[in-house]
Amino acid sequence: MTEHLMLALAIIGILGSLAQWAAWWLKLPSILLLLLLGIVLGKPVTGLIDPDLIFGDLLFPMVSLAVAVILFEGALTLNFSQIRGLESVVRRMVSVGMLITWLVIAVATRYLLDLSWQLSLLFGSLVVVTGPTVIVPMLRILKLNKKVANVLRWEGIVIDPLGALLAVLVFNFIISTQGGAAGLLEVLLDFGWILLIGCVLGGVAGALLGLILRRHWLPEYLHNVFTLTLVFAVFAFSDFLAHESGLLTVTVMGMWLANSKNTPIEDILNFKESLTVLLISGLFIILAARLDWDAFMQIGWLSIFLFLVVQFVARPLKVFISTWGSELDLKEKIILSWIAPRGIVAAAVSALFALKLEQQGYADAPLLVSLTFMVIIGTVVFQSATAGILANKLGVSSSEAKGILMVGSNPVAIAIAQALNSHGFECMVSDSHWRYIREARMKDIKTYYGNVVSEHADQHLDLIGVGKLLAVSMNQDLNLLAATRYKNEFGRAHIYVLKGEDKGKGEKHSVAQEGLARHLFGKEVTYAKLASWLGQGAQIKTTLLTEEFTVTDYLAKHGKQVIPMFAVSPGGKTLKVFTHSEISDQVAAGWKVIGLIKENNAQV
Repeated sequence: MTEHLMLALAIIGILGSLAQWAAWWLKLPSILLLLLLGIVLGKPVTGLIDPDLIFGDLLFPMVSLAVAVILFEGALTLNFSQIRGLESVVRRMVSVGMLITWLVIAVATRYLLDLSWQLSLLFGSLVVVTGPTVIVPMLRILKLNKKVANVLRWEGIVIDPLGALLAVLVFNFIISTQGGAAGLLEVLLDFGWILLIGCVLGGVAGALLGLILRRHWLPEYLHNVFTLTLVFAVFAFSDFLAHESGLLTVTVMGMWLANSKNTPIEDILNFKESLTVLLISGLFIILAARLDWDAFMQIGWLSIFLFLVVQFVARPLKVFISTWGSELDLKEKIILSWIAPRGIVAAAVSALFALKLEQQGYADAPLLVSLTFMVIIGTVVFQSATAGILANKLGVSSSEAKGILMVGSNPVAIAIAQALNSHGFECMVSDSHWRYIREARMKDIKTYYGNVVSEHADQHLDLIGVGKLLAVSMNQDLNLLAATRYKNEFGRAHIYVLKGEDKGKGEKHSVAQEGLARHLFGKEVTYAKLASWLGQGAQIKTTLLTEEFTVTDYLAKHGKQVIPMFAVSPGGKTLKVFTHSEISDQVAAGWKVIGLIKENNAQV
């Protein structure tokens, strides 16, 4: 039996990784492929994987701990300062709008499917969340205008932990009504005890961990392991003190850490994101494999009606109430009403709650999982297939991608970004060194503080309206890794890497560039050369080409004293990046050439 368990875990792990890779390659939400893979391999179709038989009594604690880690990681991203800084539309969508969605879906579930009020309210709370893991891939494909895309993106980020917290509170209230409670007072006392333990223990654990990290009482290499084991310990101890309070406790713990000042949680967050990807990959295959297809088919067409309520009643009602009096026009409100794919938190938490409620005697509890997965698959598939067509018809898609992502926030990158910004091409520089990021922000340049090839960047890096990547970091390996990572995002023709210095490493110690990206400004131009010219007085200048002053005249005038960098079309709609010393014949009169030019008194 042990051999079978090990083999099953290995197969699920490999298949989960392949599904994540395929989702990244196809630009689809990974949850869709994971769920479909689990359905095909599990009870609904082939029956090759039977989680109850394979894992036995380990299934429930394994799912519980995995969900605890997922909720803790989600709570780590919820910084209250971000909520305070959001536009009023997003604030209303994640507060009043979330409650509207919850109640509408709960009422529809109660009267369409004849489930109990407890299960109906719980199901409504489970499917209020969207989440960045399903929103971000869809936004990258749809290319909506910036106003709509930012609302959807921030809603997904903020509502993820808030929606999970709502579901945990509803579940705990249901649990507190069990066990033959004498009356409403006893129910409220039980629920209050769960809230007290969850909030106090979560806050104490978060404060303690924050103190340990700030005082450097742990070596760096133990931060991730200690945090993970502490999450497990706090979750188990909380459940021991108050039955089913563990999920609330770890959520509060993560929120406390996220809002603790001067607490170094970046490495922990990166580790938890990687661990969450691993857990999600396996968890969703296992959960989808347990779906009771017969029970789901008993509901029949009523589940379709429920999906229609979710898609065409609850979401539009939420959007139009939340956007009342805003600057969004009717077309933008319609596309916001159309897009709300459900994601990871909904599926993970629904499966765990269904297991627990089934043990509490709720015969219809397994339907929570089937219904939740129906909403997830339905919203992702339906909206992915139709949102692009609708956005084009409404005219809310952004046809021009004038934004530029720059790897590196060094002096060369900042100088280039300032020049491009002045021509209407918004640059966003990225770096893991705060000193460089701070200098860019002081010059009003958009920034991303972090590694562009991290899991955090996949979920939180705003690439709306971005069409090109310029890799100008002093780390050549990072430049080429970023070129590989974003090759499918922008297309190889729109990725440019500044040639690096060999520094005697030789071919076998260097990452190959050929086939990954185009040489930025030509093979003979390196970061050191650009930095040297800038440091000794050279300036990035713009020159207007005319019938009398052509490209040939431009090159003849400056000769070797210029490095042609970019050309901007008349009207400023198109940007060409030069990859060699010659300028394309397409650059004619009316175009502007941007180049790094030596002054006469600059000796380089």
